[in-house]
Amino acid sequence: MSLGPGASPIWVTTEVIWLLGPPLRRGDIPQLCDQLGMLITYTGALVVICDVGDFAEPDMVVVDALARLQFTARRNGAQIHLARASPRLRGLLALAGLGGTVPLAGDLRRETEEREDSVGVEEVVDPGDLSV
Repeated sequence: MSLGPGASPIWVTTEVIWLLGPPLRRGDIPQLCDQLGMLITYTGALVVICDVGDFAEPDMVVVDALARLQFTARRNGAQIHLARASPRLRGLLALAGLGGTVPLAGDLRRETEEREDSVGVEEVVDPGDLSV
């Protein structure tokens, strides 16, 4: 298929994956927001899946960065979802009140299923219960 002289293809996708990793300093956040804005503009993505699995010891700088990135994404008509977020990062986001603001990527989120126990939950069995 020919686009004709002077024509250029337009690349539009609904999702794009963006790898974020350490080190991350507070001074890096404005540049990351600019990069995210350009990524959304260039790709036309509606969802940017931020792979944050390389943050072994996330801190509040990471939380601040994710909140600002979500704000930047929304200003550009998109949103970010997190992939491979550690339990520590999820806890920090919840502590900061951002658990619902920066959601986990749907397919990559690990939720407790009906047949599995939550971490740290032990089942107590009654020895007199015959159904066991």
